Amino acid sequence: MGPYNKVCALLTLCLSLASALPVFADSISLFEQVDHHYADNKGVKLHYVSTGSGPVILFVHGFPDFWYSWRHQMAGLAADYKVVAMDNRGYNKSDAPEGVENYAIEKLLADVDAVIRDLGVDKVILAGHDWGGVISWRFAMAYPDRVSKLIIANLTHPKGYAAVRANGSDKQKANTKYIENFQKPDAHKRFTAVALAQGVAGRQPAIVKQRYVSAFENSSFDGMLNYYRAFWPTFNGSIEEANPNLDIPVLQFHGLKDTAVDKDGLRDTWNWINADYTLVTVPSANHFVQHDAHKLVTSTMQWWLANHR
Repeated sequence: MGPYNKVCALLTLCLSLASALPVFADSISLFEQVDHHYADNKGVKLHYVSTGSGPVILFVHGFPDFWYSWRHQMAGLAADYKVVAMDNRGYNKSDAPEGVENYAIEKLLADVDAVIRDLGVDKVILAGHDWGGVISWRFAMAYPDRVSKLIIANLTHPKGYAAVRANGSDKQKANTKYIENFQKPDAHKRFTAVALAQGVAGRQPAIVKQRYVSAFENSSFDGMLNYYRAFWPTFNGSIEEANPNLDIPVLQFHGLKDTAVDKDGLRDTWNWINADYTLVTVPSANHFVQHDAHKLVTSTMQWWLANHR
């Protein structure tokens, strides 16, 4: 058995043990139990919630979503950590400034820093999914003193994602055609709160889906797409990013049924992280791996964090 196979076998054993951990707290009732806060980033009000006590884990959601995306992980980790989840600008109870320029990646990173400053801590364990992953990878690179550990769900490393964009097959390019379509000024008019909620939470309990509908009714669809518009020069390769290697432990989950973020982008990630790197692929999960495989994701986070104190 080669070194790679040994690592995979060991990880499989650890995950089997982790999956036997106790059942988590009720993720549905978490909605009523969190405390609500607001941070400020140069006049943009940013809503976030918190519960629990201990080291801070800050969760950042993706598109289309809101803080509640991380409910399973928050419920499962609140006994040992202060779990915090933010509404990104444009979403739910956070402000939605007009103009593409207000969704530049530098401002999104500054939003995360504003929440950390409002929490009154020096650094956090940072977790991001989808656009939250876009932000979290880069925040850890741009603000290395603010992040102790990084957890990513279904968003490949910036270099890996760029490689797939540049060299993807016809099928891979077709799967990300939506990004180009989002550049149209009126693209947001095709969305409704109910349709977006159905896409994210259609298989969830009715109360969860209704919470998504309410959050999206309070969100800016144009603001959501401004993330893609502001980042278009990077998406299309006209701007090459400087992505320094990370010196902190990284845990990465990837649902292999995801077509929006192709698994081929996982290649070589280990070459861009100087510290421990743990990759967990989930063949049965789609893009929302923290929902589709929430028990596995939460228990693995518990195990990994306990071994990286």
